[in-house]
Amino acid sequence: MSLVEPVPGEPAAVADCGAERALVVADYHAGIEIGLRYERGVELPSDADARRERLCSLCDRTAPDRVVVLGDLVHRIGDPGRGERDEVGALLDALDARNVPLTLVPGNHDGGVADAYDERLDVADAGGLRLGDVGFVHGHTWPDRAVLGARTVCMGHEHPQVRLEDEVGGGRAEKAWLRGPLRLDPFADHFDVAPASLGWGRPELVVFPAFNDRSGGTWINVEGQSFLSPFLPEALDDDAEAYLLDGTRLGAYRRV
Repeated sequence: MSLVEPVPGEPAAVADCGAERALVVADYHAGIEIGLRYERGVELPSDADARRERLCSLCDRTAPDRVVVLGDLVHRIGDPGRGERDEVGALLDALDARNVPLTLVPGNHDGGVADAYDERLDVADAGGLRLGDVGFVHGHTWPDRAVLGARTVCMGHEHPQVRLEDEVGGGRAEKAWLRGPLRLDPFADHFDVAPASLGWGRPELVVFPAFNDRSGGTWINVEGQSFLSPFLPEALDDDAEAYLLDGTRLGAYRRV
């Protein structure tokens, strides 16, 4: 059985970390509506309450020992503004009421989060976190070697999605999971070591869909689309597979 099992129909998974179980999500992007207003002039009502209720409902459904967010808990890059602070504060209150701590593996949007929430939030190093045999990274930087020693590595950042077309040319976007073995050589080159010295057993990478429904994503089956992470796609096996949220297996992501 896999150490990381997606929750059917949801952009979330439960990870077996040995001593505890974690509910894992990526790219929460609290306060995104404020960002869209200033970045693109798009006016949208806040979805903060619905995001919080979705995550809390998943906690009630899966009974985890902790929640792990794979980066970009907030949307604004740098110091969180009032909108982000209020939304994350309400989320932490709701999780505290359930005695479920939140651990953040910081992403490129989370620069001021640790200072903003003091001891209410457990913030890992930017290079990632390892709990038992599961590693957690955001994906915007190269992971620490200790994280790469895990059997399974979870990451966010990419917001993977696929474009599906019907027989008459219509199309729709669907969030997707991306799973497959990691290649050794790109990491050995990055760390400037002999491949054998990494001492790993070819971990599986699980790229999480974005939890936020308004954050866009990386098309993994559209010609010319590039990945955001510095180690993708070179470090991912060509036979890595894509899955829809409902569990539908799409096959090798390069041939979807």
